[in-house]
Amino acid sequence: MSHQFITFWRIIKAGMQNFARSLALATAAIAVMVITLTIVLFSAIANSTFTYTVQGLTDKIDISVYLKDEVSDSQRDKLVNNIKQLQNVKSVNYLTKEQALEVYKEDNKNDIDLLLAISQTDNPLPQTIRIKPVDPDKINEIKSFLDKEDIKALQSDETSYSGARQDAIDKIAKAAKFLRRAGLVGVVVFALVSMLIIFNTIRMLIFNRRDELTIMRLLGAGSWFIKGPFVVETILYGIVSAVVSVSLCNAVFAISANAFEASSLGLLDIGYASKYFADHFWWILLIQLAIGILIGAASSLIATRRYLKFKTTK
Repeated sequence: MSHQFITFWRIIKAGMQNFARSLALATAAIAVMVITLTIVLFSAIANSTFTYTVQGLTDKIDISVYLKDEVSDSQRDKLVNNIKQLQNVKSVNYLTKEQALEVYKEDNKNDIDLLLAISQTDNPLPQTIRIKPVDPDKINEIKSFLDKEDIKALQSDETSYSGARQDAIDKIAKAAKFLRRAGLVGVVVFALVSMLIIFNTIRMLIFNRRDELTIMRLLGAGSWFIKGPFVVETILYGIVSAVVSVSLCNAVFAISANAFEASSLGLLDIGYASKYFADHFWWILLIQLAIGILIGAASSLIATRRYLKFKTTK
């Protein structure tokens, strides 16, 4: 067995012993790291869920352009082609008056009064162009094009994307965007707080073990033999925090699945979030471990570099 391997094993063993010995002192650091990793996890799942929810809403959103009866086929075809060339347009579907009537009947098949009313008159519905956007946040780009005077002249009524419907769609898109940004800010803030607490924890550990570290230095121990156990110790903080964080999230999703009768809570589709967590469990655990180890190791390396260079040279 090589000397390097023996030294490496001793560093790991010393780090594990120190972890068990100073667990009470490390509780605050682990607790804050658990909060940080939990926020990271919830932010990632929430972001995926919001994207799924907004995409589902986007798939149902269309802008209906109602054309006058006197609009010619060439005018209509030219308008459809111009709309297709817009950057934020996903698809364009043209409905004749007869097709628009069939869609209306299908959409209101359970409302006898509406069906009866429309059956007693000639088809009042206009030929319609339905536009599906790529990004609901940028629907105004399409609306601006449709509001041009020459395009307006072809329309019999206002587009369907206006008034209360427009406000509702805009609010949904803005809410999802805000929640994503808030999650990112929360991750950054708590990551910094976590690193600061670990940094101070290592400083206190170095102070508490100053006599032991001085003896090790006098006996000829190398810098990494002294610093290594601190790094191993904080890596264990990250591992424990990641496992606790994932376990907490697993419990929360298990409880929420039973506690909420509905499958969604506002923009947060609980059913989808739970499924996403279950489907990506091992990847989530691996990423949480990586983040926890990174935060712990980085904090420890900075702290030991700052304090051990003068604490152990006397």
